[in-house]
Amino acid sequence: MTIDIYAADEQHDFEIDLERWIVLARGALADEGVRGLAEVSLIFADEPTIADLNQQFMGKDGPTDVLSFPIDGEPEPSGRVPDAGGSGPGEPPLPEIPQLIGDVVLCPAVAARNAIEHEVAFDDEVALLIVHGVLHLLGWDHAEDEEAERMEARERELLARHYRSTAP
Repeated sequence: MTIDIYAADEQHDFEIDLERWIVLARGALADEGVRGLAEVSLIFADEPTIADLNQQFMGKDGPTDVLSFPIDGEPEPSGRVPDAGGSGPGEPPLPEIPQLIGDVVLCPAVAARNAIEHEVAFDDEVALLIVHGVLHLLGWDHAEDEEAERMEARERELLARHYRSTAP
């Protein structure tokens, strides 16, 4: 099993431990049943960037804490039909194509404000947002109260398994 997390810190206001957050995202994905080759991008963005994304894709003004962009659909099979891409006789097997799950974009500046409001450490807020974003990639939602309760419970479970707070 290889779950590749491509992480990028594209903001300069907060120090981000990319490796720590990669491990958390990978653990959450594995616990949610992601198997085989899979790819997710984890991007830490500044407020103008996430505000632009929020407007473009959600129709909302201003920066937000986290956005998830699942990649919908399966890749089209290639090769001959009816074998849909199988190798021919005597040919080596085709390589496994990674499942592209999607992108999580998180804004540390908004996370920092949320942390103060929620009375938690900055890293604890970032951890929650990463797990929240990963769950959205996998189809979880919180539009209805019952969905929100289930999602929050799953977030707590995943954080308990894969995250250790450094807050005093």
